[in-house]
Amino acid sequence: LHRDSGPYFYLAKLEGHHEARLWNDVFVAAQDALGLPRGTVRATVLIETITAAFEMEEILYELREHSSGLNAGRWDYLFSVIKNFRARGRDFLLPDRNAVTMTAPFMRAYTELLVRTCHQRGAHAIGGMAAFIPSRKDPEVNARAIAKVREDKEREAGAGFDGSWVAHPDLVPVCRQVFDRVLGDKPNQLTRQRDDVQVTAQQLLDVSSTPGEATEEGLRNNVSVAVTYLGAWLQGSGAVAVYNLMEDAATAEIARSQVWQWLHNDVFDRALVERVVDEEVARIRDTVGDEVFAEGRYDDARELFVEVALADDYVDFLTLPAYARMP
Repeated sequence: LHRDSGPYFYLAKLEGHHEARLWNDVFVAAQDALGLPRGTVRATVLIETITAAFEMEEILYELREHSSGLNAGRWDYLFSVIKNFRARGRDFLLPDRNAVTMTAPFMRAYTELLVRTCHQRGAHAIGGMAAFIPSRKDPEVNARAIAKVREDKEREAGAGFDGSWVAHPDLVPVCRQVFDRVLGDKPNQLTRQRDDVQVTAQQLLDVSSTPGEATEEGLRNNVSVAVTYLGAWLQGSGAVAVYNLMEDAATAEIARSQVWQWLHNDVFDRALVERVVDEEVARIRDTVGDEVFAEGRYDDARELFVEVALADDYVDFLTLPAYARMP
């Protein structure tokens, strides 16, 4: 506090306002115990579950003395949609993971509602993470990816977000330039109340209008990214650069959940999925070499992926069986 800073928290995975109330009670108890004024602790809530999207106003209310705003998540939000509606048939089938952008109707509805809710309540709306990790070897990859990051940040700034996140320092100037151009000398866009936004429950759940389709290429990408990530996770790394993107458990969750959902809705048959798993694991071995493959616990990662993606019953969180495989 003497350094003009403070205890700042980032609250992830909240399902609703009762969890926000619990966190508020924790903050109040901690401040009272330390003799700190109420409101010293500040927290940003990541809205990354479909249930929380329906309770954003209530979440802000419960944390009204401590809230710094709400943040829009992507992969965990998609994971939550599949997890909650996995038994509802093809109306909740998603196309290839990388084809589901923030411009999909149900994603746009959720982000615009987030901005409106925050600004109506005087809270900041923070955009999603730009996960790209620049390559020091491939300027063409960098140019294409940075153009996509800029486009995404322009969409966020145009929608009224007050700021955003990036996974790598090299992306800070890109993000800052976009928001500076929109904000000018203003610190935020709280005056943009977004009265034009009138989001319904049906729009939040309109998954079936998402453009794109499930392809074998998307299936292969899900398998490859999930197995690669799980190999690193089993060695103790929670965040891993895969294909120039910073991935965490949320990526593996949506990847294996999509495979499970596709399999159980007859988009792909089990024989194809098993063949793709074998081929993608073999490709990983060829890419990294036998020694790195063995050290990376990719065989364990393969077994874990098969366990959570091809099982008859859906496993709520892949980390639950994963912890049993930790040394």
